[in-house]
Amino acid sequence: MENTVKITAAEVNKLRQATGAGMMDCKKALVEAGGDFDKAIAVLRKKGQKVAEKRADRDSSEGAAIAKINADNTSGVAIVLGCETDFVGKNENFVALANQLADIAINNNTKEEFLAADFEGMTVAEKLIEQTGVIGEKLDITAFEKLDAPYIGQYVHINKIAALVGLSAKVDNVETLVKDVAMQVASMGASTLSYKDFDPAFIASETEARIAVIEKDNIELGRLGKTLKNVPSYISMVQLTPEVLTEAEEAAKAELKAEGKPEQIWDRILPGKMERFISDNTTLDQEQCLLDQKFIKDEKQTVAKYVASYGDVAVTGFKRATVG
Repeated sequence: MENTVKITAAEVNKLRQATGAGMMDCKKALVEAGGDFDKAIAVLRKKGQKVAEKRADRDSSEGAAIAKINADNTSGVAIVLGCETDFVGKNENFVALANQLADIAINNNTKEEFLAADFEGMTVAEKLIEQTGVIGEKLDITAFEKLDAPYIGQYVHINKIAALVGLSAKVDNVETLVKDVAMQVASMGASTLSYKDFDPAFIASETEARIAVIEKDNIELGRLGKTLKNVPSYISMVQLTPEVLTEAEEAAKAELKAEGKPEQIWDRILPGKMERFISDNTTLDQEQCLLDQKFIKDEKQTVAKYVASYGDVAVTGFKRATVG
C-alpha cells in the first residue's frame, strides 16, 4: 500500500535543525515515524547506532581540536572530536559540533563524566552515535584534557592542536603571557614542566639510549671522514650535581691555563664555558621540559626566563590535545 503520510518542509527543517541530518534522511525518518517528531529522532538514532557498529573498527585519527576556558579563567578543557577523514574534520558543521561539545566538556572533570553529560535531551555519547549516522563516519572523543589553576589560558592551532596553560597568578599583560606559553606548548610538545619531574630510572635508560645512538652515528661519520658528534656524559640538569658542576668548572680552568689565558680574566670566560657545558648536557630537558625549552619567540632565553620577566608568577601546569 502506498504511504499516505504527508511531510511538510517545515517538519523536515525542524528535524534537520535538531539533529543536523540531511534533508532526505530527515524526510525518510519522518515518513517511517508516521510524522511523529520524537519517533523520527529515534529513527535517526537507530540509524546512527547501526552505522557506528559497522564502523567501530575504523580509525578516527582526523578531527578537530578545541579548547575552552570558563568565565573567570580558572578552569579549562581541551578536547579532540575525532573522525575518519580530514575532509569531515574541516567541515564547518563538524567544527561547530566540536565547539558545542567543548562547551559541555568545560563543566566536567573526566572524559567519562563528559560522555554521560546531557546534550539536548540525550547523553554526549548518544549524540556522537546519532551524528555518526548523520555524517557517515566514526566519531569519537579521542582526547580530553582538563586543567585548573588561579589563571588559565589557551591556544588552538588551526583546530589541530589545543593547548592549555595554568599560571599561579593574574599579572599585568597576563593574556599575552599565557597565550605565548600556550603557543610554546602547542608548538614544541613538552612532556613535563621541569626536569625535577623526571623519574631517575627514566633518566638512566634515556641517557644510555641517546649515547648509544650518537656513538653509532659517529661510526658512520668517521667512516665518511666527517666531524664526529659530541657524546655527552649527561642529558638532564637532574644529573648535574654540585660535584659534577665543580668538576666541570675545574676542567674549564685547566683548559684556560693550558691555553695560556691570564688567570685574572678567567672570571669573564668561565660563565660562558659553564653555560655551554650545561647546554650540551641537558638536551633531554630542552626537548621535553617546558620551562627549560628555548622560547619560540626568542631563542636567546628559556621559557622560564620569559615567564620570570612578568614578575611574581609561575607556570603551574599545562595540557595538550592533538588530532591524530
